[in-house]
Amino acid sequence: MIMHSIRIANTLIGQNYKPFIIAEMSGNHNQDKKRALNLVKAAADSGAHALKLQTYTADTITMNCKGGLFEITDKNSLWYSKNLYELYQEAHTPWEWHKDIFDYANSLGMLAFSSPFDESAVDFLEELKVPAYKIASFESNHFPLLKKVAETGKPILISSGTSMISELVESINYLKECGAKEIIIFKCTSTYPASAENTNVNTIPVLKEIFSDCVIGLSDHTMGIGASLAAVAKGARVIEKHFTLSRADGGVDSAFSLEPDELKSLVVESERAFLSLGNVQLNTQKSESVSRQHKRSIYAQKDITEGEVFTQHNVKVIRPGDGLHPKHYEALIGSNAKREIKFGQPLKLTDF
Repeated sequence: MIMHSIRIANTLIGQNYKPFIIAEMSGNHNQDKKRALNLVKAAADSGAHALKLQTYTADTITMNCKGGLFEITDKNSLWYSKNLYELYQEAHTPWEWHKDIFDYANSLGMLAFSSPFDESAVDFLEELKVPAYKIASFESNHFPLLKKVAETGKPILISSGTSMISELVESINYLKECGAKEIIIFKCTSTYPASAENTNVNTIPVLKEIFSDCVIGLSDHTMGIGASLAAVAKGARVIEKHFTLSRADGGVDSAFSLEPDELKSLVVESERAFLSLGNVQLNTQKSESVSRQHKRSIYAQKDITEGEVFTQHNVKVIRPGDGLHPKHYEALIGSNAKREIKFGQPLKLTDF
């Protein structure tokens, strides 16, 4: 099987590379630029490989209308009682902050890019020379946006949340028709937060088969890092997680965001999970050669004279493992010793 890789700036991402961890700031800056920059620093200190923003205004994503689907009426929603316009006013990252945030992230060794939500956002982000674009789940059917992003020729990350597989295939094909060559597809469940049960990371190997020329990842809205680690085991090589300085401080997405220590754990443990996959190993490894010496074998537990009968009282299956293999124990018992054997000596096949 061909193992595809994608390059974002100078970073290679793919099946043979450790997981690429994206810290999504979203609206957790609470409209405070200093807090936004502190989030950047926290992400870098946690070891995240990239920082991601969302580039929109309330007016580029919706209209200030009341009633119907413009209202968030689900009482289980984190954003219950707001209308969409109010939510996006609260959550958006001011465009005038973007350059300072990107420059700061780059200075700390992270890549930085964004999710544009309309064509004007792409024009703006092109001026900032972002290295890649992310298409959010709810924008995956926004074909004018897909075309605009594809025509930049830059790598594209796209989430599968809310999409039927036929719709996702249609969107990916359209991106390719419009010039996209490097695509990362995120398995995503668009509930906030998502539960472990509805994350369904078993989908990842199937996505790898369907989109064999793409890299597969997980955009993870669950609490904690368990789903992300399971996704790595299933073949995901990019993990996107929302993060915050502290869930107690609030923020539109803070309820399902990782705190800095958790983000650091995700970086460390996802790489450990990746390394643990290794190769198919059915026999002893070279690294286990010393440990093999501590398997069981048959030893004399008393002095044994030549001709003496072996019994359970004068021989024993113990560690270390340089004596007679325990599979010979039953045949050994009741036979006669062919030589004198001292206490603590290993038996040999020629001893009976």
